[in-house]
Amino acid sequence: MFEVSAEKAKLFDSLIRNSPETVIVAHLHPDGDALGSITAMSGFIRDCCGGNAVIILPDRIPSGLSFITDGFDILDGGSDRSKKMIAGADLIIALDVNSFRRTDILENDLRAAKGRKVLIDHHPDPDSDAFDLVFSRTDVSSACELLFQILCAMPGIDGDASKLPADCAFSLMTGMTTDTNNFANSVFPSTLDMASRLIAAGVDRDLIIERVYNSGREGKLRAWGYMLDRKLRIMDCGAAYMVLDRDTKDRFGLAEGETDGLVNIPLQIGKVRMSALITEEDGYFRISLRSKKPLSINALASDRFHGGGHPQASGGRILIPDDIPDRDAVCAWFEDAAARFMQKM
Repeated sequence: MFEVSAEKAKLFDSLIRNSPETVIVAHLHPDGDALGSITAMSGFIRDCCGGNAVIILPDRIPSGLSFITDGFDILDGGSDRSKKMIAGADLIIALDVNSFRRTDILENDLRAAKGRKVLIDHHPDPDSDAFDLVFSRTDVSSACELLFQILCAMPGIDGDASKLPADCAFSLMTGMTTDTNNFANSVFPSTLDMASRLIAAGVDRDLIIERVYNSGREGKLRAWGYMLDRKLRIMDCGAAYMVLDRDTKDRFGLAEGETDGLVNIPLQIGKVRMSALITEEDGYFRISLRSKKPLSINALASDRFHGGGHPQASGGRILIPDDIPDRDAVCAWFEDAAARFMQKM
């Protein structure tokens, strides 16, 4: 268990209350934790501090998670208005990112902005020098869990989760639930304490489960079945991988976010120690990596896939033509990288 210092919480509270124009940002390809933390932060500023915050994202919101952002105005990061808002912001709060680099098209504008900057994140190696105030811990399940601890330490909340605005509490529980895969991984004592306190405060966890896990399209489920049946390859070294190409995405009409969690499924196989989902994008492949403890894969993501992340949950990219000459070479590239890595373990 950990506590956020009252001194840092008061400083954060002061920054919010003395910043008429606040901008909140998260990473490219926002997931449930990113969306939960930015909406929780915005709701808290609005309802507990009497302020106004603008949320700006570098990418579209996955349709299956759009319920998290209901009632919140979110700006397209590529618009002229977004650029002006960032340049004129008194305060910028970055959530679920360890660096502005992960905000993609927003990065240069965020770095150039003159306003004060706050980082709230749970990934390793935070770019602390780019921020005026940093809340960074890796021993938490999610950015939402860290934000929960911060908000509970704020003046006026004083540790009482029932004083958090209802939509703020709902967002925090939703983000934490998705980032732990419904308490299947990255769960700490503080994670269960957070869940208990939010449920006691009135958060409807059954509704969250229904919206996140039991409201998907038929096409999504059939796509998962197809991928596991036709695309799953298991290497002798204990690495499993699937390549989701454009033809398959089009065949099943897969939208952004509809493959979240698929990469975890092969880890149910006893001999599989590492799993990868490799998704074709414009000019590159996006790769998601997961592993069983004690195998740590963030070094592999960093060294071979231009990425990084947590010891058991990382990601990156395979670039065309920098890494591979064309799309047909992606399997051989991954198998070589995985075999070399697993040989050292």
